[in-house]
Amino acid sequence: MTSSAIKSAAKHMQDQLSQWRQHLHRHPELSFQEVETARFIAKNLEQIPGMNVTTGVGFPTAIMGTISSGSGPTVVIRADMDALPIQEENECSYKSMNNGIMHACGHDAHSTIGLGTASLIGNLFEQGELEGTVKFLFQPAEEMADQYGSTGAPYMIKAGALEEADWALALHMSPEDEPGQVKVHDGYSMANVDVFEAVVTGSGGHGAYPHLGKDPVWMLGPVLQALHGIVARRVSPLESAVISVGSIQSGSASNVIPSEVHVTGTIRSYHPDTRELLHNELEKAFSLVRPLDGDYQLTIKPEDPALYNDAGVNHIIRQTISELYPDFHMLDTPFGLGGEDFAHMTQEVPGAMFFLGCAVGDDAVRDLHTPHFDIDENVLPIGAAILAESARRLLSNQ
Repeated sequence: MTSSAIKSAAKHMQDQLSQWRQHLHRHPELSFQEVETARFIAKNLEQIPGMNVTTGVGFPTAIMGTISSGSGPTVVIRADMDALPIQEENECSYKSMNNGIMHACGHDAHSTIGLGTASLIGNLFEQGELEGTVKFLFQPAEEMADQYGSTGAPYMIKAGALEEADWALALHMSPEDEPGQVKVHDGYSMANVDVFEAVVTGSGGHGAYPHLGKDPVWMLGPVLQALHGIVARRVSPLESAVISVGSIQSGSASNVIPSEVHVTGTIRSYHPDTRELLHNELEKAFSLVRPLDGDYQLTIKPEDPALYNDAGVNHIIRQTISELYPDFHMLDTPFGLGGEDFAHMTQEVPGAMFFLGCAVGDDAVRDLHTPHFDIDENVLPIGAAILAESARRLLSNQ
């Protein structure tokens, strides 16, 4: 099967892909709760000749489909499955049926494209046109970490999903870009994600007699000033970094000075050295409470590493897009300071993720993680064709 035949076969799957995507969109499930989603995906994978389906790969809802000729290199194609705790505000035939839960980040499309890619690759193996192995990882919990601080990717990795893998591929919906636009970027492309939790302590006291106590709310003032100056004054303007405070909680009465202030926030960066610098400077910022007779406890919890896209894998992706869709415009820009737990996989094997433009083209704001998120479903076969042809080229050393 030539690359043009793969493109044509993917296009003929348009109706099936739309049906799969709309089914998944109607029935979203939160991180680590993707029971029906996993069942649906496993059922459809099992229809592909030669596909070996394994459930519970590191977590009960994690699915792996493997198809192999028995020898040759191995490509991993990853699709995430979980939804977000968002109430959908779209009015469409495939609107979420699960109250307060929505596929607002495109994982319904990612899983659909994964199934479409598996079908195309299955045809190639059935016709004897490929040698090697392709693993399809349908991963739970990309969006949310559990009580142990882990998202879904580390669980699948620990269970051996990347064993003998030579390369890994993934894609992401990009509603800020039009169909026909694709972001492909070498190197660091999405951020290290760290969560910080701090407690500033004083003695508290009566609101009418502040001089008799130690007020942690007052102490927090210079801390916040220093914290918000870290990126501006400690990080090179040429590096990407963010520290944001997400919550400040303290007190329960208007006339009581509290004894504690709880602060939480997020830290984002690309380069490991910048990540370490931000951690150190955050510690210094909170230490300002000590000369004011207060104290603090700071905990920084790493979640996802920065997504590093391998230039060699991206070269294959770019070649594929240029041949299949010569009119497409490839944007060589980082994807932003959002987090992506596919980064755990690209730490283990050379891999790359690309962002596929999917804007609907109307006047609504349909950004990621919003109640009106939606996609132009015409991009579904495009994503499947790019992944399938990229995998074919990697296995064929083209």
